[in-house]
Amino acid sequence: MGPHPAVAAIRLAVRRVLHDVLTEHSAPAPAAAGTTGDTAPGGPGRAPLVLVACSGGADSMALASALAFEARKLAVRAGGITVDHGLQPGSDLRAAEVAARLTAMNLDPVEAVAVTVGRDGGPEAAARDARYAALDEAAERLGASAVLLGHTRDDQAETVLLGLARGSGIRSLSGMAAVSGAANRYRRPFLTLDRQTARKACMVQSLPVWDDPMNADPAYTRSRLRHEGLPALEKSLGKGVVEALARTAQLCRDDADALDAWAADADPTVRDEAGLLECAKLYALPPAVRRRVLRRAAIAEGAPAGSLFARHVEELDRLITGWRGQGAINLPGRVVARRQGGRLVIRQG
Repeated sequence: MGPHPAVAAIRLAVRRVLHDVLTEHSAPAPAAAGTTGDTAPGGPGRAPLVLVACSGGADSMALASALAFEARKLAVRAGGITVDHGLQPGSDLRAAEVAARLTAMNLDPVEAVAVTVGRDGGPEAAARDARYAALDEAAERLGASAVLLGHTRDDQAETVLLGLARGSGIRSLSGMAAVSGAANRYRRPFLTLDRQTARKACMVQSLPVWDDPMNADPAYTRSRLRHEGLPALEKSLGKGVVEALARTAQLCRDDADALDAWAADADPTVRDEAGLLECAKLYALPPAVRRRVLRRAAIAEGAPAGSLFARHVEELDRLITGWRGQGAINLPGRVVARRQGGRLVIRQG
């Protein structure tokens, strides 16, 4: 008799990702001049290390159990990282407990990493930034080929709705990518699975899970959306809202990727011999492509991508489409943009 359907589903999702990691790991890395090619980071003949980021919740515990099971059958080393955000009393004890559970699954290495959460962007964004910084550091230090994240289809639907509420454009509506981060570090195997599948997999395997009280705290936007917004939408529109939003995310991602590629190709065609952007040529581009070229240019001059919002790009765009002699525009990162002699000049202020 095979495993429970929920367990089989999470294992299959993880198996597919591990096969991708193995394929990439065995591919020859580009050779420098005068050298021969080698395998991807980790060295020839050495099994790649895959880490699971585990909070102790149902999604990440199901992910950890699936990784532990599948890694034993493949040439993969499996480890785990849990991040202590220090936002609740006893969080250090909770992190130590999660680390012990990961160790009991025969994951190795396993680490509990404490972080200090700042205030930039609000509590949710600050915690996320601190968490990813810790995961990046651990992956670099341990030489991990990939870090698995337990985001589900439900998380994807919430992300799409949050992007819609911000009015941030098609890239925001594309939600979370299945593969992201530097060197494609982050993998999200569960984006096609619902949250209930992960919880069911934990239950039938008798895996203890921890329900973070912050996930039910109405003070947080995502919590309100999860417990009030999405249920209200499903009550009004019927079942299938989560699946439809996740499908929308993928369609938007495909469109956004195509537009980004178009903008990258268009960029050199709208510059003069000195590399300055020519306003007339920018004006001739489709708006979606032009705004992407402008965003790329601002980031290239030092504007932090995470702080460069749609309103900033809209102001840049007005220098091209609504020129009335307006002065310079201040952008994040002390970057200044101004129109001079038919050129758009973007520089550090």
